[in-house]
Amino acid sequence: MRRSDEFSDAVRRGARSGARRLVVHLRLTEHDEADQGGQPALVGFIVPKSVGTAVHRNRVKRRLRALVADRLDAVPGGARLVVRALPPADGAAYAELAADLDGALAGATRKARRAAPARERS
Repeated sequence: MRRSDEFSDAVRRGARSGARRLVVHLRLTEHDEADQGGQPALVGFIVPKSVGTAVHRNRVKRRLRALVADRLDAVPGGARLVVRALPPADGAAYAELAADLDGALAGATRKARRAAPARERS
């Protein structure tokens, strides 16, 4: 994910779930429900300056990219996923980030699927 409007859509309209070191925003589209495997999920990362210096932010981004790549099968095709790092992510071990990502991703997926039937009714 590279465009600002894609990030904005996922953050504003997606399901949010947080953990100590990161927040996950997951936006499922109507297309996701009909065709699970047609389009890959779009993933974006937000690592603000509050996380640390450029070296520290880039290290956090690399770790998050690797973690999300391993879990991409769990994200429905066509979905938009934004992972926002929080300041404690800088000093976190890889395993700690993995545990936070797993929990936040599971929570966001649960919330997004629960909200999907409500969207269809309205």
